[in-house]
Amino acid sequence: MSFQDAYDALLEHWGVPVEQLEVADEFGTTHVNACGPVDGAPVVLLPGHGATSPVWFTVAPGLAEQYRVYAIDLIVDAGRSTNTGRKPKTPGDLHLWLTNVLDGLGIDRAALCGHSYGAWIALTYSIAHPDRVRRLALLDPTDTYLGLRVPYILRALPSLLRPSQKRTASFLHWETQGLPLAPEVIKLAGLAAERPSTPFVRTKRPTDDQLRTVTPLVVIADRSKSHNPTQLAHRVATLSPTATVVHLPQATHHSLPSLHAADLLPELQKYLA
Repeated sequence: MSFQDAYDALLEHWGVPVEQLEVADEFGTTHVNACGPVDGAPVVLLPGHGATSPVWFTVAPGLAEQYRVYAIDLIVDAGRSTNTGRKPKTPGDLHLWLTNVLDGLGIDRAALCGHSYGAWIALTYSIAHPDRVRRLALLDPTDTYLGLRVPYILRALPSLLRPSQKRTASFLHWETQGLPLAPEVIKLAGLAAERPSTPFVRTKRPTDDQLRTVTPLVVIADRSKSHNPTQLAHRVATLSPTATVVHLPQATHHSLPSLHAADLLPELQKYLA
């Protein structure tokens, strides 16, 4: 199966009409999977590194009952976005890219929802451009309030340095600890790992003062191996005391966002309202 076939196969799981959009700018062409009423309030979904936008298949259809949902393939990652122009090298470059995408979609203010690396983009964008963000939802965010665990980094290195379907699948099975991750998710992630893409922009954690300016929804995967969930919850409570914190006791970092929709969707819908 090719990457494109696997991508389309996972999109079929959305179960709602999906409009595939392209937004061109100085960085290249950004691919967006959109669904929901065209006049609905916009919700932008940003996936984690290597996941690609179809991974929102359990979340996007539920949100699309009320909102106009835009699931974006990151310009610095595998997917259908193509970085044929200027190469993003800094967080500011990524923020400019996201602003260009929002402008191209005709969105003045949006709710941003990101997972992992996508959560880092959403958070830092919200800090830099609060006027463009109506709500901010962070699903098990990395390099935001807390850094990554060293064992997680060491376990991820083989799949990052010598990417392959086999190494990606092994890493995902290790982190999700027996949870029933859809085979289509594992297949697409493995094929994505083997595709050439622009290197992702290195993360820079926000300062404590910057984190005090945001009031996000933070969803914490209590079995995450990427960071210490207890420490993450403490940091959020300390630096963003008005944030809404939701714990998913059975979730791991990479079981989000495709699993746990029965618990995750009501929290997102309540927060976004």
